[in-house]
Amino acid sequence: MRTEREEELEEAWRKLVKRLEAGGIIRSEAVREAFLRYPRYLFVEERYRDYAHVDEPLPIPAGQTVSAPHMVAIMLELAGLRKGMNVLEVGTGSGWNASLIAHIVRTDVYTVERIPELVEFARRNLERAGVENVHVVPGDGTLGFPPKAPYDRIIVTAGAPEIPEPLIEQLKVGGKLIIPVGRHHVWQELLEVVKLEDGSTKVKKHGGVAFVPLIGRYGWPGQ
Repeated sequence: MRTEREEELEEAWRKLVKRLEAGGIIRSEAVREAFLRYPRYLFVEERYRDYAHVDEPLPIPAGQTVSAPHMVAIMLELAGLRKGMNVLEVGTGSGWNASLIAHIVRTDVYTVERIPELVEFARRNLERAGVENVHVVPGDGTLGFPPKAPYDRIIVTAGAPEIPEPLIEQLKVGGKLIIPVGRHHVWQELLEVVKLEDGSTKVKKHGGVAFVPLIGRYGWPGQ
């Protein structure tokens, strides 16, 4: 039996989803269903659960953040996910975005996280939420995850200085990479990158965003 607080959290979250729909941010039934199945309050620390429906980033361990709901919805809609797709996520964070992806594609999703504390945080969140088809891989996400390549979609949840070449290599022809690219921790452009038959790419820009930096061999230098 649910508590009164759990009912309040769910009601606040449903209202947010309706606002995102009304604003044209959530456009597809697939993204709407995923948002309702896995609300953000399941993927944040207890002290932030009451703020999960606020459309802003929230802190998670290791000085990182979980993105604002509108930004997550924008990236998922751009990705055009469909059932059966092979998807890689770079930057697991709380595990929330991976759970949404997994609900849409209904296949195993692999997500790479470089910070050990967040690997464990995400795994706990995913287990508590009952997500069984997300696999959190510790490592440098800028290198992708070759064992499960090629991918229909790759979604990067941190800002890179440029597009990491390994991620392009691991895309299928016609596959799509969604990634913020630009300045360190200040401003990036959200890019939609499609791989063409000759191995080159077609890039479409979708406006300014602000993400934490993507650290790794093909990202920003870090510890």
